[in-house]
Amino acid sequence: MYDKIKPPTTGAKITFKNGEPVVPDNPIIPFIRGDGTGIDIWPAAQKVLDAAVAKAYNGQRQISWFKVYAGDEACDLYGTYQYLPQDTLTAIEEYGVAIKGPLTTPVGGGIRSLNVALRQIFDLYACVRPCRYYAGTPSPHKNPEKLDVIVYRENTEDIYLGIEWRQGSEIGDRLIKILNEDLIPATPEHGKKQIPLDAGIGIKPISKKGSQRLVRRAIKHALTLPKDKQQVTLVHKGNIMKYTEGAFRDWGYELATSEFRQETVTERESWILSNKEKNPNISLEDNARQIDPGFDALTQEKKTQIVKEVETVLNAIWDSHGNGKWKDKIMVNDRIADSIFQQIQTRPDEYSILATMNLNGDYLSDAAAAIVGGLGMGPGANIGDACAVFEATHGTAPKHAGLDRINPGSVILSGVMMLEYLGWQEAADLVKKGLGDAIANRQVTYDLARLLEPAVEPLKCSEFADAIIKHFG
Repeated sequence: MYDKIKPPTTGAKITFKNGEPVVPDNPIIPFIRGDGTGIDIWPAAQKVLDAAVAKAYNGQRQISWFKVYAGDEACDLYGTYQYLPQDTLTAIEEYGVAIKGPLTTPVGGGIRSLNVALRQIFDLYACVRPCRYYAGTPSPHKNPEKLDVIVYRENTEDIYLGIEWRQGSEIGDRLIKILNEDLIPATPEHGKKQIPLDAGIGIKPISKKGSQRLVRRAIKHALTLPKDKQQVTLVHKGNIMKYTEGAFRDWGYELATSEFRQETVTERESWILSNKEKNPNISLEDNARQIDPGFDALTQEKKTQIVKEVETVLNAIWDSHGNGKWKDKIMVNDRIADSIFQQIQTRPDEYSILATMNLNGDYLSDAAAAIVGGLGMGPGANIGDACAVFEATHGTAPKHAGLDRINPGSVILSGVMMLEYLGWQEAADLVKKGLGDAIANRQVTYDLARLLEPAVEPLKCSEFADAIIKHFG
């Protein structure tokens, strides 16, 4: 089955049932060390994870690590341009859950991005990026502790699907000609718009299936959170891109109010219910007027639509959600993408789970990570229905490789996410406690040490791992 690697002789496979992992006490988990600083941060992370599992379960549980290869390290073993060998793909498919360090973007033809390739090959449609603050971490914000969000980013669609044509290419020019001369004129809402003849062109697909399976996973996650964090915000630019980003919003609401009807309430529904709770005799029209401040300036047709919306909501869910019962439901709302960027800075404590398409999620997760200490403290996971790959979210930083100085926090916290995914919460909590206490005691690597006031002597990467373990308690 394998060409140049051998699985561990002990351990068992993780299997999947209804999209969730079934985990033995001794799972075999493939790991990719990573390029550049992967040589430093992976050993530190593995040491911390193993120590946490050993302490939490007294030998009753143990991970059997299976080294597989990708990136530059794979080329050294498998040959030139073999950035993602079949051995590695076979191992991830067979064992279901994997973790990796940072990987180099290949130079030359073939794969554009190893990270994107893994997501698409295994249909890892949910990129999950928690951003929370650990006390003592330097931050450019005054109150970074107010931010505690989880970004659910759709991983397989949007412009990251990579369907595009170079300016001046034969197919690109043909497509522009068809659009300009046939399809755009046949669509009245586009008016006299034309695509410049010297343009590159790309395709932005957003599907109902892709949108709803992401929102489904986000809502299921929200169900596990404390009541005050049970909220899912659909992030989109639907005011401009109505049939892609706007559709993502609409499909998200549709999924929430059908599949999770008893567990969720939308923001507009909460307004309607609240208005009736405050004034049991309020008319449908007055209720509509309160949920839409511009109601009186609308056309009669639009007024009728909003009144009908109020009536439909009250008939459908007053008995199940009214009289304050909606306050115990998961709140599903939506925000325009550019607005959410400033709101996570000015009103961060109002948000919990942000469900977003691919490109917006890429920007948003990095922006949120910057608030709580940067990508060095940013974990990530790529999750599908039959596979999950956990990863450091930063680059390879080759100039720091082998110096035992880089912050291993990102891959360690990705390991925390992996432990939680396995259902090993006790071990995950030990790592979070150890890391948090190490930082609070100013025991940090150089990237954080240089920002602390007064300055402290930085720990080596390996020493930071030891400090985390010592703080398990």
